[in-house]
Amino acid sequence: MKNTALTEKHISLGAKMVPFAGYNMPVQYEGINAEHATVRSAVGVFDVSHMGEFILKGENALDLIQRVTSNDASKLYDGKVQYSCLPNTEGGIVDDLLVYRIDEKTYMLVVNASNIEKDWNWIQKYNTADVEMHNISDQTSLLAIQGPKAADALQSLTDIDLASMEYYSFKKGTFAGVDNVLVSATGYTGAGGFEIYFENQYADKIWNAIFEAGAAYGMKPIGLGARDTLRLEMGFCLYGNDIDDTTSPIEAGLGWITKFTKPFTNSEALLAQKEAGVQRKLIGFEMIDRGIPRHDYPIVDALGNVIGKVTSGTQSPSLQKAIGMGYVNKELAKEGTEIFIDIRNSKIKAKVVKFPFYK
Repeated sequence: MKNTALTEKHISLGAKMVPFAGYNMPVQYEGINAEHATVRSAVGVFDVSHMGEFILKGENALDLIQRVTSNDASKLYDGKVQYSCLPNTEGGIVDDLLVYRIDEKTYMLVVNASNIEKDWNWIQKYNTADVEMHNISDQTSLLAIQGPKAADALQSLTDIDLASMEYYSFKKGTFAGVDNVLVSATGYTGAGGFEIYFENQYADKIWNAIFEAGAAYGMKPIGLGARDTLRLEMGFCLYGNDIDDTTSPIEAGLGWITKFTKPFTNSEALLAQKEAGVQRKLIGFEMIDRGIPRHDYPIVDALGNVIGKVTSGTQSPSLQKAIGMGYVNKELAKEGTEIFIDIRNSKIKAKVVKFPFYK
């Protein structure tokens, strides 16, 4: 099992550690609900150094990215970030990822921890024009500082004007006395904030500086448990649950990152699917009756016929109600449709709602 540069720090803080995507990761410190509330109301810090980072460089870097990703990376400019996915050849998704344009010939791709090797091999397979590729995942630490007080809590550590940074943009600069730190106005919580990339050797220094600066703002360390409840309240897809090798971006509601202004892997089939319409769709639902939906629970109709399955579900800490996501036949995907979740052989009533759950 791999450790991040901060694993010992989490253990010393009393974190409950669990294996996640091959890494020893903190799932919670004081408890998921309390940590969730900290991010929604103040500011919390996630160690997400298990994520993968690839650098692509050279004359043909953009061309390679355009061929393997669904979004249109030609729209990027220096300092801009884009959410995208890597379609496979069968209509599914290899992974979802972020694309950072550092300059005209240099890009950073940020991929899911569980897919680092798979993504690397997939992109390399299409690298027919000798684009320089570097997997810097093992040398790179990543902290996500999320919540409405993130900019105020971090501003004393950097000369980058955090409050004026646009969503999905990034800057490089000095942070906590360390040069060449990449600060990105991105995140996976819907609470605002920043993601900070730096070399492992500076992990302790930067972690300590962040918590010293953030003490006055009620800053706390947050585990992966609250990361999951936060992203689910926003209706953000989690790879391996809501999207995978068998789900198309069109079915998953990711048509907005699937741009047919250029050819890319399997783009003809996905365009045909978009034009013909899909048979199943990813929906959000909230429970009407008492019960918590979990991954893989069947979704059924009033007669008990299976019409889909739950991909993610939880008791929402912000909304104080049970919510979930799942795929159903398109006829049942309309807002307000009554569905049932099969929880231990009982039909528990729910209704289809629009994303995000938390407004």
